This record gives sequence, structure tokens and C-alpha cells, in this order.
Amino acid sequence: MDLPAGTRNYSYSEDVTIFRTGTQKFLLAVLILVLLTAPIWFGGYWLTVANLIGITIISVTGLNILTGYCGQLSIGHAGFMSVGAYTSAILTSRFGVPFLAALLCAGFLAGAVGMIFGIPSLRVKGFYLAISTIAAQFIIIWVAKHWTLTGGAAGMEVMPASILGFEIKTPTEKYYLVLAITIIAIFVAKNIVRTRVGRAFVAIRDNDLAAEVMGINLFRYKLTAFFIGCFYAGIAGSLLAHISFSTSADYFPFLDSVLFVGMIIIGGLGTTLGPILGALAIRLLDVLVTKLSPTLQSAFPNLPPGFTSGIAPLLFGLAIILFLLFEPRGLAHRWTIFKSAYRLWPFSY
Repeated sequence: MDLPAGTRNYSYSEDVTIFRTGTQKFLLAVLILVLLTAPIWFGGYWLTVANLIGITIISVTGLNILTGYCGQLSIGHAGFMSVGAYTSAILTSRFGVPFLAALLCAGFLAGAVGMIFGIPSLRVKGFYLAISTIAAQFIIIWVAKHWTLTGGAAGMEVMPASILGFEIKTPTEKYYLVLAITIIAIFVAKNIVRTRVGRAFVAIRDNDLAAEVMGINLFRYKLTAFFIGCFYAGIAGSLLAHISFSTSADYFPFLDSVLFVGMIIIGGLGTTLGPILGALAIRLLDVLVTKLSPTLQSAFPNLPPGFTSGIAPLLFGLAIILFLLFEPRGLAHRWTIFKSAYRLWPFSY
């Protein structure tokens, strides 16, 4: 962890502490206060946006472990989300499985499916691995659209999430559920990358041949990365299904898989903060375009119908190009540079 100038660790416990300085602890307290009180000053619309951002952060955090830390490019993450969504929906709606148990089953099944499609990673890499994960996206969605158990193309209704008999239906209740699971997911991801497994992922990403020479089992760790990344996707898909009260193959388009890759590029590959910043940036950009579309259409009536509403992909592509050119390490790196000013703040120690 980067520390402000003049701050040193004098024990192992200090070295592994996530929030080390007084400034970090103060900012964490402020952030927690803001998140917990958000429903007081957020309307229903913005709570819905916050829920979508939280679910996206969970999914992109998994992709970041797979791609950002282990270097295994996946462009089928939305397909793995659909596995989790349908698994949770079927278990709760048709078999009466409690929500929390179904949530974990959704993650495990999505992780298992991810391992199956991750098997080619031992023989192929880069562009060729991306093609195999794209195939996973289309295969999974095709199965979802044609399997009667999933409701076919029409999808299926999903029961509200229920914990200890309490049904989660209102936007505020959904918000706290998503917030709690998002915090847990980020905390677990932060600790995974600091373990032996996480260090093996980084070694494989940097030079898989050198990692193998050092005794790292490439096949086992690559499959582990696929399992963890897709487990996160399954959890995110399950949450999306239960807060939407329905699920369908249309909820998981291929464009979302591309968006997820763009989010970790914009946020910062191989950082815990990157998926959070990337998801926030892209989702808020989409909301901004949606809000401004009617105004732009009225200001420029000669524009083709639907032009302004479809400008979001253009801005997304432009953002990726600009970040690749001028800030390839993403927003997380920019935040790291900003933190160098900690030594000027009164809470540094």
C-alpha cells in the first residue's frame, strides 16, 4: 500500500492494515456515513441507479481479478452473470431455496461454468482467449433462450429476496442489500489479491513462463482465477434478478461484457479501486446522457431521431481511447497521485 511521505510501518500488523493513516480512516468514516444515509437524500430513481452501480461493481471486481490481476482476458462476463441470475431465480421460485443459499449457489455454479470455459486458457492467450470467452457469452445466452426451465426467450419472474422471513421489496431495502454485499465483495477481493493466490495471479499476468519455472501451476491458478471472477459475476447476476423481480436473456447483452472490460481499463487494471471508479464513471456517464438527451434533441431538432439517446456508446468508446492514450493506468493511478498530497493534511498520522 502506498503511504504518504514520512509514514513508515514498524510492524507486520501495520504493514497489512488496509486503512493505515488517520486521513484514510477519516475518509472511510465519512464515506460510510454518506452511504448509510444515502436513502434519506436520494430519490427512488437515484437509489435504482445506485443499486445498478453496486451490482456492476461486484461483477467488474470479479473481472478485474481475472483480467487485471491474472491477465486472462474475458469478454463474456455478462453471460456468466446470466448463469447466476437464472440459478438463483430457479432455486428460489421453483424449489423454495432461501435467498442467501441461492445466492451462494448462483456464485458457485457461475464459477463452475467459468472454469469450463477457462480450460482453453492453458493453450491459448490474448486475442484467442478473448474469442473463446465471447463464444461462452453466446452459448450461455442461447441456452437461456431455448431452455424451458429458464422460461425461454420470455424469461421468468423472480421472487423478492427474503432474509429471515423479511422480504426486500422497496428501493431502500434493495439499496442496503446491494450495499452490504458490495462491501463484502470488495473486502474479500482486496484480501484475495494479498494472499499467495493473488501473488501467483500477478506472476502469471506479468510472465506466465517465468511463473511456471518458479513452480506455479498455471492450469490450477488460471482456473482458480476464472472461478473467482465468474463467482463474482454469478453473485451480481443473482442480485440483479432479485431486485428486478424478473430475469431474461435480454438483461445480459454482449455489449455489457464489452462495457465491463472498458470499466476496468478506465478505472485501472489490477487495482482494488479501479472497478469501483470505472463502474461509477461509466454508469454515471450513461445516466448523464439519458438525462441530457431530450434537451439536446430539442436544441438540435435537425438531428436524426434517436441520435442523442444513442450517443452513450460513442462517448464510452471515446473515453476508452483517451484513457489508453493519456492515462493507461486508469483513474486509480490518478487517485494515487492525488493522495501524495496527504502530507499536507492534518490527519496524516
